Amino acid sequence: MQTTLRPLTLGEILDRTAELYRANFLLLAGISSVYAGVLLVLGLLQVGAQRWFSAMHMNTGLIVAAVIGIVLIFLVSLVCGGVAVAANTRAVGWLILGEPASISAAYRAVMPQAGRYVWLLTIIYFLAWFPCVLIYAGYAVLMLHYVRTTGMLNAHAAPAIDQKTALMLLGASVLFFVLLVVFGVYGILMTLRYSLAVPACTVENLKARAAIKRSVSLSKGSRGRIFMLGLLTIIIQFGLVGLTQVFFILAGIKSRGMLPLWMAVLQQLLAFLTNTFVGPIYATGFTLFYFDQRIRKEGFDIEHMMHAAGMTPSPAPERQSGFDAPLVEPGSGNE
Repeated sequence: MQTTLRPLTLGEILDRTAELYRANFLLLAGISSVYAGVLLVLGLLQVGAQRWFSAMHMNTGLIVAAVIGIVLIFLVSLVCGGVAVAANTRAVGWLILGEPASISAAYRAVMPQAGRYVWLLTIIYFLAWFPCVLIYAGYAVLMLHYVRTTGMLNAHAAPAIDQKTALMLLGASVLFFVLLVVFGVYGILMTLRYSLAVPACTVENLKARAAIKRSVSLSKGSRGRIFMLGLLTIIIQFGLVGLTQVFFILAGIKSRGMLPLWMAVLQQLLAFLTNTFVGPIYATGFTLFYFDQRIRKEGFDIEHMMHAAGMTPSPAPERQSGFDAPLVEPGSGNE
């Protein structure tokens, strides 16, 4: 399926996103299902470990298993999620340019540079959201210190809470929420600046830092439109999560955090479907924005038409134009 290369309005980009996703659902969802499947396996292993520790009455092991599971799922999400986003981006790029695409071809194209995509996402997350992480960690340490020093965890003694300490805690809480809002806005703005870095890295075969600089340049003038796409996608994701998980949340509260085994497995299966369905929306929308910005700023539609007609030479290696870029640069690293 070839998408006409011309400048698009926000509404047209949203329509094209839905059109590409609907017409190539098995391809795009199939790519995301690999990542979702890895998370499913980890989730089922975590459920099994929790059941075993609970049956052995090993409460400490239960807590350790939960913490290790959260950390492991985060790391796997970063690695496998980064590769899956890059594979979906590569596939969408082929579809936009009318080239054949398949699940295996998309993964073969991005796997040699998997480290590059993971490094790129790590840089983006660090630059955009690390201040929020620091603020949250600092507040969590403060609350833990407060709870321990006042004896709130001691069920046999009344907590030693004085007015001065309570006012200081209230002030710290207000400051925490203010800073969280401020740096949350900062994180959103920075994420918008870097929103086209993955398509730039994937399509043009750029290294991580070069892809970030490319995104900052390309995204200028369209960050408001990109925000609307991201907001719509988040609404869809939260809607699906709400529909599929609210029953399990209520059941978990009722059963004091321990769901029946069949219910825990069903929860993981529904999470697999949600991850499979939502993942391609991000990649499709942002890739369309990437090409749209190149058309608006660089005349990529004319460049592509001339190249297809054999009127221009192949793109220079230092910045591939995006339609016949080599999959791997000789000797390129993961920077």
